[in-house]
Amino acid sequence: MSEIRVLVVEDDPRTAEAHSAYVERLPGFGLAGVAHTVAEARRRLRDAVASGERIHLLLLDFSLPDGDGLSLCGELRASGLVVDVVAVTAERALDAVRRAVAVGVVQYLIKPFTFAAFAEKLQAYAAYAERMNQPVSAMSQSEVDTAFSTLRTSNAAGLPKGLSRETLEGVQALLSHEGAPMSATEVAGRLGMSRVTARRYLEFLAEGGVATRAQRHGGKGRPEVEYART
Repeated sequence: MSEIRVLVVEDDPRTAEAHSAYVERLPGFGLAGVAHTVAEARRRLRDAVASGERIHLLLLDFSLPDGDGLSLCGELRASGLVVDVVAVTAERALDAVRRAVAVGVVQYLIKPFTFAAFAEKLQAYAAYAERMNQPVSAMSQSEVDTAFSTLRTSNAAGLPKGLSRETLEGVQALLSHEGAPMSATEVAGRLGMSRVTARRYLEFLAEGGVATRAQRHGGKGRPEVEYART
């Protein structure tokens, strides 16, 4: 496979832009386009089939304005269209994960995540896709086992070392509750942590497209970075 063509299916424009940029940074991957709704994704895939274009992979959010991303997966399987799916979602409910497995999702990325976590998942997928595109009509048990093992990555939670899921959720909840942008100093004061620690979590959210960052002007001293939920 010369290049893995990826369709990003994400309703939030900033997050879609961030994930598209991630795809374009990865060697061996190419951006096939962006769809913001189930209908757009369905139309884009249909047009690709009609034109002979190959889309290999969907980066699929579950919560879309006009439907459920997992339902789209079911449609694809029923139609016989061969396209793999990486779930890119904030959904962590056990039922959602089970449904994702049932419809053939090959990787599951929980938002927010760093580029490193994203790259790890997609590079594992690339190794899997290469093995599954061998010019053979059948595979041995060991070859099948090896192909599936390439999908396993070490950082299942998608969090860098030193960050906890509970604290991350606390920072997200604070930004959502406040509504207005907050600095790392303000977040640290509200949550009882150091400014450096607060900034690590805020930068992680910003890199994952879950928060935005901007310069706060008007105060004394040098401008401070402020963060807000997207």
